[in-house]
Amino acid sequence: MTVWARPATWWRSAIVLSAFLGIFLSNSSLVYFTIQSNVIVLGYFLGAVYWTARRDTADAPAPRLRGAAVLYITITGIVAHVLLNHGENPLPGLFSGPDRLQHWSSFFLHYTTPLLVLAEWLVFSPRNASRWRDLPLWLSYPLGYAVLTETRAILFPDFPVRYPYFFLDPTEQGYAWVGLQMVQLVAEFAVLGALVIGLDRLGTKLRRPQPPAPAEV
Repeated sequence: MTVWARPATWWRSAIVLSAFLGIFLSNSSLVYFTIQSNVIVLGYFLGAVYWTARRDTADAPAPRLRGAAVLYITITGIVAHVLLNHGENPLPGLFSGPDRLQHWSSFFLHYTTPLLVLAEWLVFSPRNASRWRDLPLWLSYPLGYAVLTETRAILFPDFPVRYPYFFLDPTEQGYAWVGLQMVQLVAEFAVLGALVIGLDRLGTKLRRPQPPAPAEV
């Protein structure tokens, strides 16, 4: 079986297409974590498709980087659906209204791509590649994003889209409130990252072949 006939290759190609369409149709900039996480996914899975084709293998490369991409895009999906969209159904805006392209972009960025990536993580190899010590490193990126946003807003008050998300905006409730939001989100992201690692390691245990029973004498 060639690499192009393997389900993993087609699934990863679908991830590349979904991330590309979301970014291409969007009128948002790289200042948003949503766009950044989708760029990371797009870059990683483009590289993964090239790598698997060149090496004729179904195993994705750089599995620890793969785990980070899974965490970041999952954060994007959950934050968008729960905090920004308040759990609203994303489907109605796709087929009516003047902003259909932006609704489609949001759907790809916040729903299709995160679900495709999470499924790829759960189903395709390599398994048991992530380590618990990877978690602090993974969390440094969203934490660094928040710190950079606040620093940039202070140093450059006229910067376009000064605060990309309401939970980073201290205008009304102050920096103490923003700090509390950051601590809460990092704690939730840590739980989510632990779940990502746990699912990887659990999947390996579930798939591990049982040793043959000893022959009777």
